[in-house]
Amino acid sequence: MSSKQIVELNVNGIPHQLLVEPRKTLADVLRDDLGLTGTKLGCEHGVCGACTVLVDGRAIRACLMFAVQAQGSEITTVEGLASDGELDHVQKAFAENHGLQCGYCTPGMLMTAHAFLAENPEPTREQICEGMNGNLCRCTGYQNIIKSTAAAAAAAKAAK
Repeated sequence: MSSKQIVELNVNGIPHQLLVEPRKTLADVLRDDLGLTGTKLGCEHGVCGACTVLVDGRAIRACLMFAVQAQGSEITTVEGLASDGELDHVQKAFAENHGLQCGYCTPGMLMTAHAFLAENPEPTREQICEGMNGNLCRCTGYQNIIKSTAAAAAAAKAAK
């Protein structure tokens, strides 16, 4: 039997203090304790990327991280991307370029694209393929995901 620990997380700009078991994953805390169900659980082995969130700006598989490891971190989930009811540039690009079908992998794709574009704001097609290759999608065939990520990069560049 494990004793619970207090964890302080800032999720989508909102501070939270939670009492969690040390073995509870960040994905489970986000979904079960905070009700942020946009973070999807697919394989629960870190392979599919559906649970990707940003932890201090880095793309992290939330199913592989214990919530206690995120103590004091800034966490962004897919629910934190839109602002004042407006989709952000990556979300818009995915919607406009059909970068999703069933939508299950989409939150992880969006979060991965955000982290990738923050590191590489003017990527080539090959760099996009490499940067997004850790996320699995069974529906799209990836072409529109690549197109959407390129469109998001172009939109960010045009906005500057």
